[in-house]
Amino acid sequence: MLHLRVVCPAERTDELLGWLTDAPGVAHLTVSRGAAVSPAGDLLGADIAREAVDDVLAGLCDRGVDRDGGITLEPLDTVLSDRADRAEEAVPGLGSDAVVWDELVGRSGDDAQLSASFLGFLTIACLLAAVGVVTNSPVTIVGAMVVGPEFGPLAALAVGLVGRRRDLAARALRALGIGFPVALVATALASLAAEAAGLVTVSPLESADQVDFIYQVGPFSLIVALLAGAAGMLAMTSSKSAALVGVFISVTTVPAAGYAVVAATLGDWTRSLSSVAQLLVNLVGIVIAAAVVLLLRTRTYRRRGLGRPLSEG
Repeated sequence: MLHLRVVCPAERTDELLGWLTDAPGVAHLTVSRGAAVSPAGDLLGADIAREAVDDVLAGLCDRGVDRDGGITLEPLDTVLSDRADRAEEAVPGLGSDAVVWDELVGRSGDDAQLSASFLGFLTIACLLAAVGVVTNSPVTIVGAMVVGPEFGPLAALAVGLVGRRRDLAARALRALGIGFPVALVATALASLAAEAAGLVTVSPLESADQVDFIYQVGPFSLIVALLAGAAGMLAMTSSKSAALVGVFISVTTVPAAGYAVVAATLGDWTRSLSSVAQLLVNLVGIVIAAAVVLLLRTRTYRRRGLGRPLSEG
């Protein structure tokens, strides 16, 4: 279940209390008169079955609560209550299968921001991948996969496509379209500096048999990308965040980008172009699979659209 916290004008409290009392999936309704200071008003609280959250949020926003007051949600790890059990039984489906669109849009929107930390992680991941290539180290490649933050924008792009949210899709494309070029340029400069210092030659690529899977594009490249995208979206929509680590390790987006840069600076254009193809296959496969999983998990759309507009940041 999720805990709902609503700040509303005092003159709206009785109306909202009556509506929430009759709403299916709602339990433990409370009110604190005059508790809100900014904006001034009353504070309402309730525990909501996850399957009913979308309908409750839609009803509150239809009544202007998001404009006149405020709505917050937080997960509840443990709820011991017969009333809560009855509230969950009153709505169809399972909580673990319910997609809360406002939660998903907000989370994916945050993960898709073109922030300094996003650029930093992506650049470090590409540099790690480049080091893994020239040292023929699969362990370093795995480290680059884990550090890479690119799944966030890819998931946000899938959410934007399924939900027809142009603002979310645009934010994701901006993060990917600017983030990868910045990281690749930084990696290229580092590679050129390493070559000038004599640390890197063409021979490491020819003997890097432990990491040649990075640029070898085949049917399993797409299969792995599709499986990773599906697992990633399942993890995001079911709050199984631990599974995302496995998703990061299974795809070769960042390693392919790092390999392409190293190969290009050494003049090995065949491997460089193959790595670019590997990168594109992974990016497209992840987005397609994530979008399909999200479509399958979504039964109905709310009347007011899928989530509130994203805030700038």
